[in-house]
Amino acid sequence: QVQLVESGGGLVQAGFSLRLSCLVFGRTFSRNAMGWFRQAPGKEREFVAAIGWSNTDYADSVKGRFTISRDNGKNTLLYLQMNNLKPEDTAVYYCAATTLTFTERLARHYDYWGQGTQVTVSS
Repeated sequence: QVQLVESGGGLVQAGFSLRLSCLVFGRTFSRNAMGWFRQAPGKEREFVAAIGWSNTDYADSVKGRFTISRDNGKNTLLYLQMNNLKPEDTAVYYCAATTLTFTERLARHYDYWGQGTQVTVSS
């Protein structure tokens, strides 16, 4: 059974940094696309960043501030380094994985999801 477990969320002031982690159990995704999405209260889930076999992709709102990376060890570890956080980054952040190879921005293309981790940025 595939399981994705996020960690690293918390409360920070604007301008500070956080690093989210997502540990995968049950299979590896070293050659598949993985991504981060977020959902703020009252809003739809939105794409944040993705990493594929040979590329990365970022939403315009986080480009230059967030960095997605992956450690393809025994268990796949996905990271999201978030710098210069803004209050509008406040949301529940979800890790996702797909059997596809290239990065995907649409949530419906992802097959596996974590439970989410809360990120709150105060002004």
